[in-house]
Amino acid sequence: MSAFAKSLTAAVTAVALIAGVGLAVVSAQGPWVAPADAKGTKNPVKGVGGAKKSVETNCAACHGNSGKGDGPAAAALPPPKPADWTSDKVQKETDGELFWKISNGRGSMPPWKHLPDKERWELVNYIRTLKKK
Repeated sequence: MSAFAKSLTAAVTAVALIAGVGLAVVSAQGPWVAPADAKGTKNPVKGVGGAKKSVETNCAACHGNSGKGDGPAAAALPPPKPADWTSDKVQKETDGELFWKISNGRGSMPPWKHLPDKERWELVNYIRTLKKK
């Protein structure tokens, strides 16, 4: 094997190793914590508006129709799995934290910043309606 071929093989191996380590880091994410300034952000929107339709269009595939994180695509996603919106953990987060997470996404959860602010706040309000009784 030529020196060039050995260098190329080493470079490809290094890139693969770095990519593999990067994927391991992504799939082994710790708790998802919104920044401190997001925690105090107040929700300026009342009501759910068209959030139910938005959930059906954008969220149900992963979070499920009832928000339990059991949508048809959830099983195929790597950890962390979609959040159960009915859980105490989600319900204890502030509106600002939920808005930030919806807006920014993480891992398999895409960012939804392209949705108008009002629609994202309505999604937060909709998530609140799913609180376990």
